[in-house]
Amino acid sequence: MVHFDFEFLLVVATALTGLFWLVDALFFAKSRQQLATSKSLPDPIWVEYSKSFFPVLLAVMILRSFLFEPFRIPSGSMMPSLLVGDFILVNKFSYGLRLPITHTRITEGDKPKRGDVAVFRYPKNESLDYIKRVVGIPGDRISYKNRRLTVNGQPVNVLFDHKYWGLGDREQMLSGDGCDKANASCAVFIEEFGQVGHTIMNNPDVPYSFDGEYLVPEGHYFVMGDNRDHSNDSRFWGYVPEKNLVGKAIIIWMHWDWRPGGSGLNVNRIGTGISD
Repeated sequence: MVHFDFEFLLVVATALTGLFWLVDALFFAKSRQQLATSKSLPDPIWVEYSKSFFPVLLAVMILRSFLFEPFRIPSGSMMPSLLVGDFILVNKFSYGLRLPITHTRITEGDKPKRGDVAVFRYPKNESLDYIKRVVGIPGDRISYKNRRLTVNGQPVNVLFDHKYWGLGDREQMLSGDGCDKANASCAVFIEEFGQVGHTIMNNPDVPYSFDGEYLVPEGHYFVMGDNRDHSNDSRFWGYVPEKNLVGKAIIIWMHWDWRPGGSGLNVNRIGTGISD
């Protein structure tokens, strides 16, 4: 997920509008009214705008920084759990509250669990937000061979569920989702961490090329996309530091696939919980 530095602009705009309003109230408002004769003078335009926008900006900053933040899914790396065009809400306090801009943690929160769908700042370029599933926590030994995931020597239970041919009535997925050939058929499985299951997808047309073994260091997490053969994840660029965690994805609040030939608005996905 591409990250526009909206957070920085929001903090700056909130600070400036609040400062303008405060300065006017302390130094200019009283003298301005003393100069008025028969009726109150209108506030200068910059004061009017500050009074109007500051409460709104402050509320948005608090909501976005400490409670919930919306994100849009732009790629198919988390299919079939999350699709291109899904708009999701991320719980910002689940892994501990952090200050905006500096990302300094001010509360502990919970530790990510195997199976959580987490949003984090991409370690190779922290201006980008990524979303993946946590499959390894600190100290875990992860193995991925022949499309099978093993954690600490125990193969993760996987059950075949169905063939995946696209969303709704489409007979094939759009180019870039991983199954863009008319005769391609991706297989969907239920992968279980303990008693909790989630869907993953494999593409039989892709040769094995992602095998490896990994030891997750302290303070880091190993993440993978649910679309296992079409995901840029920890198998390629390494581990996610705890300080890069943004929050836990919890629900789909809208779906709109804007691409040519896409599914458009799909109300059936609205309100769908994101399994962990």
